[in-house]
Amino acid sequence: MAQPSAPPDWRPALDRALPLLGHRNCIVVADSAYPWQTSPGIETVATGADHLEVLAAVVGAISRAPHLRAIALVDAELAFVDEAHAPGIDALRDGVAAALARVETRALPHEDIIRALDEAGRMFHVLLLKTTLALPYTSVFLQLDCGYWSAEAEADLRRRIDASS
Repeated sequence: MAQPSAPPDWRPALDRALPLLGHRNCIVVADSAYPWQTSPGIETVATGADHLEVLAAVVGAISRAPHLRAIALVDAELAFVDEAHAPGIDALRDGVAAALARVETRALPHEDIIRALDEAGRMFHVLLLKTTLALPYTSVFLQLDCGYWSAEAEADLRRRIDASS
């Protein structure tokens, strides 16, 4: 009897996409129940890998890319998921917090994040890396921004432009 083949290594997909990604693109590290979205810009890769392993690798790769920085969006619901209903959620929350320790992180309602991702996928490329994790509200959405231009620099530029008018 033939053995099922292992999923292809997801790292080449990340390595291939990273130099092409920039401001307004997204990388999602999703749990195993995350839906296969139909927006044309969303590329879904089944990693067959551990959630925290994939998240740490993605955050590390972004931190080494001089043209990128990430803003992490996490589901607001995650803070309220109880260990009694989702065994392992406390350890997972701690692992996600550790992986995102140096990343600006915002908690938003899950449906708001999904809607924003769907809209982004209509105009911009989204790399969605699906993991083997089976816990609710654990997907991490990494909005990419320019690594060499800060929000403060942009705000200062806009003030100077407005002042010149």
